[in-house]
Amino acid sequence: MTRRYSPGRVLAWLVLLAFLALTIVPFYWMIRTAITPAADIYTDSTSIAPAHPTMINFWRVLGLVDARTARAAGGSGAQINFVRYTLNSIVYSALIAGVQTFCCAMAGYAFARLRFPGRDLVFGIIIAALMVPPIFTLLPNFTLVKSLGAIDTFFGMVAPSLLMTPFAVFFLRQFFLSVPREVEEAAIIDGAGRWGVFWRVVAPMSRGPLITIALTTAVWAWKDFLWPLLVGRGEQTRVLTVALGVFNQQSPNTQPDWTGLMAASTLSVLPVLALLLFLGKRLVQSLNFTGIK
Repeated sequence: MTRRYSPGRVLAWLVLLAFLALTIVPFYWMIRTAITPAADIYTDSTSIAPAHPTMINFWRVLGLVDARTARAAGGSGAQINFVRYTLNSIVYSALIAGVQTFCCAMAGYAFARLRFPGRDLVFGIIIAALMVPPIFTLLPNFTLVKSLGAIDTFFGMVAPSLLMTPFAVFFLRQFFLSVPREVEEAAIIDGAGRWGVFWRVVAPMSRGPLITIALTTAVWAWKDFLWPLLVGRGEQTRVLTVALGVFNQQSPNTQPDWTGLMAASTLSVLPVLALLLFLGKRLVQSLNFTGIK
């Protein structure tokens, strides 16, 4: 039987393709610029692919060529300690994603299942915090971290967002409310306490939402720029996004090093892309779990 394509279906596909193009084209142009020689950045800006593709921009950003060769390729001789800053970004993102997901899961389960005085009031305050723009808490958090002497430390960088975010608590609470109580009651009959029910029963059943929160939190932390710029000032705590800004500032004032910056940006995307490819299939499979077999 031939599938009939209605005008609405065709329009929906066109809209989806347009959004897909808006998402992919910037990444493609970033890669295209990264493999374009600096001398061709303006003269060869209208073609789909560069006329003389090269990998020299990646090599000079990583410091694999000497300063003279880097300048000859159109750079300023600046380079990025990519391994060091990538490890810093991994530590920063992993700490926030891991601890925050764990704490938000416990908070969400407490709001969904436990009865305690003031529960609804506290949850209402957390929901109200969703309406507070993060920029409003930037100065108080910086003042607090500075008073604790935690500037230029990983503790100071992760402290404001380490324990919870309102959205994650709300998201996980809504999922925990949908978990059948019969499963938890069966575990309690078998002798499990409330912690055992959460850790051994509910948490494995919630693998999909937990991976979702951890993944989105890790991606958010990986691309965070302003807070790490304020707190992580030294080489020991500088993350990759801040390092890209420093690299751009080291370019000549007459013309930014676009090819080097795009090469460094392409390299910075690779760890997150690998994480998405690794967890994407597991995430889809976990979200198909119904809770009762």
